[in-house]
Amino acid sequence: MANHKSSLKRIRQEQKRRLHNRYYGKTMRNAVRKLRATTDKAAATAMYPALVSLLDKLAKKNVIHKNKASNLKSKLALHINKLA
Repeated sequence: MANHKSSLKRIRQEQKRRLHNRYYGKTMRNAVRKLRATTDKAAATAMYPALVSLLDKLAKKNVIHKNKASNLKSKLALHINKLA
């Protein structure tokens, strides 16, 4: 166990941040899964801007890497374009 006040505080902060990041990471994965499962082009097109916004916010806050956000946006856009 840590001996310094600052290291105890750091442990508390990291635990809180970890829970926050896990929540938003899980939310992002569920949103991506939901969009990929959609077969209706209109519904997928409506969902896409909100998902892009979420990905950009998570990349900005370093929950996910910016390249991962870009790759997901690209793949989802391709998925939407392939829908009939």
